[in-house]
Amino acid sequence: MKTVLVVDDEKSVRDSLKMILEYDKYDVLFAENGEQALKTVDGSYLDVVLLDVKMAGMDGIEVLQRVRERKPELPVVMISGHGTIETAVEATKLGAFDFLSKPLDRDKLLVTLRNALNHARLTHEKQKLEEAVEGKRQILGESPKIKEVLAVIDRVAPTDARVLITGENGTGKELVARAIHRKSKRAEKPFVEVNCAAIPAELIESELFGHEKGSFTGATSQRIGKFEQADGGTLFLDEIGDMSLAAQAKVLRALEEGKIERVGGNKLISVDVRVIAATNKNLEAENKKGGFREDLYHRLNVIPIHVSPLRERRDDIPVLVKAFVEDVCGRNGLAKKSISEQSLLELAKRDWPGNVRELRNAVERMVILSPNAEVDVSVLSSFGTATGSNAADVLNIAGTFQEFKERAEGAFIKKMLELYKWNISKTAEALDIQRSHLYTKMKRYGLMREGEEVE
Repeated sequence: MKTVLVVDDEKSVRDSLKMILEYDKYDVLFAENGEQALKTVDGSYLDVVLLDVKMAGMDGIEVLQRVRERKPELPVVMISGHGTIETAVEATKLGAFDFLSKPLDRDKLLVTLRNALNHARLTHEKQKLEEAVEGKRQILGESPKIKEVLAVIDRVAPTDARVLITGENGTGKELVARAIHRKSKRAEKPFVEVNCAAIPAELIESELFGHEKGSFTGATSQRIGKFEQADGGTLFLDEIGDMSLAAQAKVLRALEEGKIERVGGNKLISVDVRVIAATNKNLEAENKKGGFREDLYHRLNVIPIHVSPLRERRDDIPVLVKAFVEDVCGRNGLAKKSISEQSLLELAKRDWPGNVRELRNAVERMVILSPNAEVDVSVLSSFGTATGSNAADVLNIAGTFQEFKERAEGAFIKKMLELYKWNISKTAEALDIQRSHLYTKMKRYGLMREGEEVE
């Protein structure tokens, strides 16, 4: 049975609502004024509140504000005999689920209550799903460097200060950005991510700011850009060091003015966006080379956060490995597996140039390829990973550094394709890249199954 709190200073209204709600199988509690209402909210489990606007002493709008502070998930339906559009708008802005005018229509009241309860149920389910997802996005580790990062996140998240996250590839810069958003006052608003390195230079402005229909060849309809999509929330500009200078100038203008202009448009659009940027490059050095604007760098670098590579925080490796083993078993429907202390020590000795991303992939290979309930690190050497015994063979191949990187990347992608039986979707997910990027790399390195040809 669902419990409804009726808050109204008129006894006739309370009696009328009691008859309607109890007949419809609701458990009903009553409060004659705001003070009683707040005591009931604090001391009882409630499913929904019916709250009168005009009451002596503390009025309904003030009660609504205090209820939202105490229990933001509790739906509140405002009722009033003197309802105006202005009052309804104000109540809605403050978080009221709906606004009903007196005299109350029985059918409309019951439909509104059912809608409010359904909304609360869906919100609760959404929160549970988000908690499950965010559990996989937790920043794990016990090293002083990670604890320092977490402390900075806690301090900066409630503010609107811009943050520049630096660190090598695979260190978890996106996790830091998401943690800041999750703990900010913008948490209920969108978190929009843009990978500046993955978008061609000629399309980055359209991606960020949107475009008007007909503004360029292929612009067959209006498009809303990432800045507008993130309005009220957080825009995460990943790999911003790879952004073109032309796009940098427009981003700088958007940060300075709080306004953007779509490609092909002539109207300035106000946006309220918190920008978090990340890069694996040294932007000060890029600035000296003319590759990154100094004024934009200073705009972004209000709060710098550096995420150290795994080789500088080896204490975190055992924590990460254990979490990854559990996650891989769960996602793949495998029986629960453990990992020996000796294997943990062995993994902690390695440098992991790909950092957490490389470690996660290695753990997934270990879990899947280890035949026993205890995961053994020895399967990595037999599998041929470059962090194992075959690393020296890779390093001994002559050629330029770029040629070495391409050979290593090609060999790694081929091994991953073989591991996932050439399933493109699963391989792309394991590599943390888009399917289209994987196809491009396969074509570049001539990777194909026996008997197949690269298109």
